[in-house]
Amino acid sequence: MKRILLPLIALLLTIGATAQTTEKRTRVLMETSHGKMTFELYNETPIHRDNFIFLVKSGTYRGVLFHRVISQFMVQGGNPLSRGAKPLADLNNDTTKLTLPAEIMPETHFHRRGALCAARTGDDVNPERRSSTVQFYIVTGRFFTDFDLENLSKETKKVFTEAQKQAYMHEGGTPHLDGDYTVFGQLVDGWKTLTKIERQHTDERNRPLKDVIILNMEILQ
Repeated sequence: MKRILLPLIALLLTIGATAQTTEKRTRVLMETSHGKMTFELYNETPIHRDNFIFLVKSGTYRGVLFHRVISQFMVQGGNPLSRGAKPLADLNNDTTKLTLPAEIMPETHFHRRGALCAARTGDDVNPERRSSTVQFYIVTGRFFTDFDLENLSKETKKVFTEAQKQAYMHEGGTPHLDGDYTVFGQLVDGWKTLTKIERQHTDERNRPLKDVIILNMEILQ
C-alpha cells in the first residue's frame, strides 16, 4: 500500500504546484498622460499582488506622478504626495512607514524589461528588504551580452539562470537588481508608452520636466 500511496502523493503535489503557476493572473490597466500600459500580477507574490489590487481599487494612484525616471534603468512612481507636487518637492520618501515582507524569487520573477517591482529603502536601514506599500518601479534597462552577464555574476556573486540570460540578452533589463527587490508583475501591453516615459527629459533629481501623470488604474480581470 505504501508503494502505491507515495507515488500518488507525489503526483498530487506536482499537479497542485502546476495549477498554482498556471492559475489565471489578474491584469491591471494603467492609463497615463503618455498612454496606456497593461500589467499581469504574479500569483506567486500574493502579498504584493493583493496590496496592489487594493490600492488600484481604492483609487490611491489617481493623479500620482512618475516622479523618478532614469533612462536605461527604470521609471518610478506611486507616491501619493506627488499628486500636484511643485517642481522642487522631495518625492522619494514614502507617505507611510508601513512595509510589506519581501517576496523575492529571482530565478522566476526577475528584472527583465517591463517588470513591475516594489520600491524600498536601502539595506543599511532595511536588511530584510521589505517593500514600500505604495511606491513601485517599472524596469526599462538595457541589453546585455553573455560576456556582460558573466562579468556581472563574478562581481556580484549572483547566479543567472538560462531564462534570465536569454531575457537580458534579447529583451533587456537590470540584472544587478535581481535578488534585492520584489518583482510582482510584468508589462504585457503598452511597450511604446513605457518607452515614451523613459525618454522624458529630467532635472537633476531625475524628475521629468513635464509631469508624467497616472490618470487612472483599473482591474481588468
